[in-house]
Amino acid sequence: MSGTMAHEQAVGPAGGIPGGVPGGIPAGGGLQARSGAALREARISVRNLDFYYGDHKALKSINLDLPDRQVTGLIGPSGCGKSTLLRILNRMYSLYPGQRAVGEVMLEGRNILDDGMDLNALRARVGMVFQKPTPFPMTIHENIAFGIRLHEKLSRTDMEQRIEWALSRAALWGEVKDRLHTSALGLSGGQQQRLCIARTIAVRPEVILLDEPTSALDPISTLKIEQLIDELKQDFTLAIVTHNMQQAARCADQVAFFYLGELVEVAPAAQLFTKPQKKQTQEYITGRFG
Repeated sequence: MSGTMAHEQAVGPAGGIPGGVPGGIPAGGGLQARSGAALREARISVRNLDFYYGDHKALKSINLDLPDRQVTGLIGPSGCGKSTLLRILNRMYSLYPGQRAVGEVMLEGRNILDDGMDLNALRARVGMVFQKPTPFPMTIHENIAFGIRLHEKLSRTDMEQRIEWALSRAALWGEVKDRLHTSALGLSGGQQQRLCIARTIAVRPEVILLDEPTSALDPISTLKIEQLIDELKQDFTLAIVTHNMQQAARCADQVAFFYLGELVEVAPAAQLFTKPQKKQTQEYITGRFG
């Protein structure tokens, strides 16, 4: 294991989802990182990963584990490769010509970078929530049902139960249960983002990727999303890109710091925010650059 992955990991029991799928640095403004439990066994393991936009090498020899049913925070200045890594983890980059990944991204013993990978099935297992809410221009009900129909054939009763479950897990059911058949575009920004999270978890993924999910939201909506992230890790493995150091400290069990396409340091959140091992990490989290 590389030096950046030198932390110990503890194996935890598999989580369950209805439906049967197992699912401070004083100079840094007094960041209070969560103490958290020991890091669990990896759900996704990234090894010797390089990524190219054409001839430009955007990620360089990345080695990183995403521990099962815990939150990994990805931090670093704009353009350092954080969001690029998320797009590799569910092969979204494959939609664009000229982009390629080299190395291994292991999910349950399979390298998802292999040519024969079923990308639709992969994206059901590794879901993505974007920076700005992206509800479909259809009803709240259909926003959830649409993705389920792509992957499963459920009875009407099972479909309704799944929709209620997904909206409940996204802390949205109580707010929309009486307006399921109205347009999702009528929801507030925070509600739309929670709808997108519900849409993602409705297909029962193993991993949820969140790319700056609160950057376009007000503080109250941001708090609801952060509380939701803490609840979702009971059943899902999560990775969140954020430019907010306080958010990373509040939400993440493990934090990875990227700079210029390289993974500089990865450690449990409490360790990285109180005793970073690299000078670049210290300078970034104390606001000296970035």
